Amino acid sequence: MHTSVRLSGVTQVYVTQQGATLALENIDFTLAPGEFASLVGPSGCGKTTLLSIVAGLIKPTSGIVEVNGVPVAEPSMQVGYMLQQDYLFPWRSIWDNALIGLELAGRITAESKAYTLHLLEEMGLADAVNRYPSQLSGGMRQRVALVRTLAAEPDILLLDEPFSALDYQTKLQLEDLVAETLRKHRKTALLVTHDISEAIAMSGRVIILDRNPGRVRKEIVIPEDIRQMSPFHAREADGFHRLFHEIWKEFEFIEQKGEA
Repeated sequence: MHTSVRLSGVTQVYVTQQGATLALENIDFTLAPGEFASLVGPSGCGKTTLLSIVAGLIKPTSGIVEVNGVPVAEPSMQVGYMLQQDYLFPWRSIWDNALIGLELAGRITAESKAYTLHLLEEMGLADAVNRYPSQLSGGMRQRVALVRTLAAEPDILLLDEPFSALDYQTKLQLEDLVAETLRKHRKTALLVTHDISEAIAMSGRVIILDRNPGRVRKEIVIPEDIRQMSPFHAREADGFHRLFHEIWKEFEFIEQKGEA
């Protein structure tokens, strides 16, 4: 079976003058094409490190990392990375910010510009293309960041807590927009979040990481009926709270183990 992402036996050790720290140990999981999965776990369990490894920003100490069946050796246009901060350039217009990834890759064409404009229209930003980041709300800036990421047409999206700095209403609205956009464009996505509700509402599968060192503790498949709903309505679905408490109990166990 074809996989978009495969990690096998991935281990990460950080070495400093003070000694060696085992951050991740024997991480194994795969993502199917078009799948949306979330990584959750307590602080310090290695969630962001894992994203950086998949993105090719960090070479793991050992193990196999593949994207579309090819070993990851360096960052690739096949993988897009969206962060908590939008990192828009304040001196560039929204249009120029949206195009910057294509510009750096030398891929500015009439077709890529038309696709970027289409994405901006999808995100409700068509009227903002000539504005500057300081003139936009936080939610609008994150939409621009998503357009910038999608404009390069990556196969896989890595999302590192992209909604955590937003107010709750904007966060819910953007969750719906991002989930629908990724589904429409058939993107594979891996979300890192501290928000259990967000993980359940947006994902088809939630991967829970243990810590000290980071390991896959448990994987929970979200039922199809919840998966087909928008993130906003998924929170009201039968079975949502059961899933929340199941994951919460895993968190409690991890914390108790750490205190023992």
